[in-house]
Amino acid sequence: MNGLHVAILGATGMVGQELLDVLVERKFPMTNLTLLSSARSAGSRVLVGGKEYAVEQASPEAFRGVDVAFFAAGGQVSKDWVEAAVDAGAMVIDNTSAFRLRDDVPLIVPEVNAEEILNHKGIISNPNCSTIIMAIVLKPILDRAGIKRVVVSTYQAVSGAGGRGMDELRRQTEDYVAGRELEAAILPVANEPKHYPIAFNAIPQIDVFEEDDYTKEEWKMVRETQKLFKDPSLKISPTAVRIPVMRSHSESINVETVSPLSPEECRELLRNAPGIELVDDVTEQVYPMPLYASGRDAVLVGRIRRDRTVENGLNLWVVGDQIRKGAALNAVQIAEHAYRMGAFTKR
Repeated sequence: MNGLHVAILGATGMVGQELLDVLVERKFPMTNLTLLSSARSAGSRVLVGGKEYAVEQASPEAFRGVDVAFFAAGGQVSKDWVEAAVDAGAMVIDNTSAFRLRDDVPLIVPEVNAEEILNHKGIISNPNCSTIIMAIVLKPILDRAGIKRVVVSTYQAVSGAGGRGMDELRRQTEDYVAGRELEAAILPVANEPKHYPIAFNAIPQIDVFEEDDYTKEEWKMVRETQKLFKDPSLKISPTAVRIPVMRSHSESINVETVSPLSPEECRELLRNAPGIELVDDVTEQVYPMPLYASGRDAVLVGRIRRDRTVENGLNLWVVGDQIRKGAALNAVQIAEHAYRMGAFTKR
């Protein structure tokens, strides 16, 4: 079939801009591009692959003729516009949490469950960025040895809180060096009453607290991973922490497998798994770090070692660019798979 008409809702935001970069870099088969935003950003102009595009205000008419619409403007915006996009015939690939746990919406990480793409009814959801990073690593382990339990601690970059989080870290760092008092207005949650500095700090709260005093971010990792692997009984114990890193999330993952899996076998398994780059040579102090994962497509895995406290336990250190693979790249890969599968009807 011919190339696709692509729309991006939230084109001027951080993920929207990354989507544009990924589409160009991967030479995605698009013949038309529509950039959409709120009234505030409408009228601005964006350079994409050497060509300038005007950003339009979102409207029902804007989705006419669109084959695939990437939504990256926040959960409420997705809810406001998804019906118009789907009614116009577009496949919506949503980067928010708005539809992830709906039974009629596939939750997709292509390296995990690409076959579910064809089950869509107009909407496909991108999982949470931390879920994506973890699921890519767990999938080959699950397939080879089964999984009884996962304990995961995340160390998440401030870009996960958007550009305002990044700006606050820069400002607080400058203030700290200058000996000024650190003022906080964004983290851990912008619309909550209490805020803490992130510079030279670690905040063990990402999003609001929910059931059993786990945060919404932590429950996302549990429920979304269970949905991805079609196993609501899969045991996952998460702790999510914000750290003063600009970009790329890190995760310490402890996996208890059903069958034995040695560190050597695990390294070889992950070395050959899609979407993963093995970075694991402690004799040379080689291991994943967020500074070196930023801008990379692959999820980096290292520090693979035996957990001697359980019969079949492994520890892994995992780092991935949450704006790229954790959002934009994963969404584009979904569209690429859908294209190859013939999921788009010819107009």
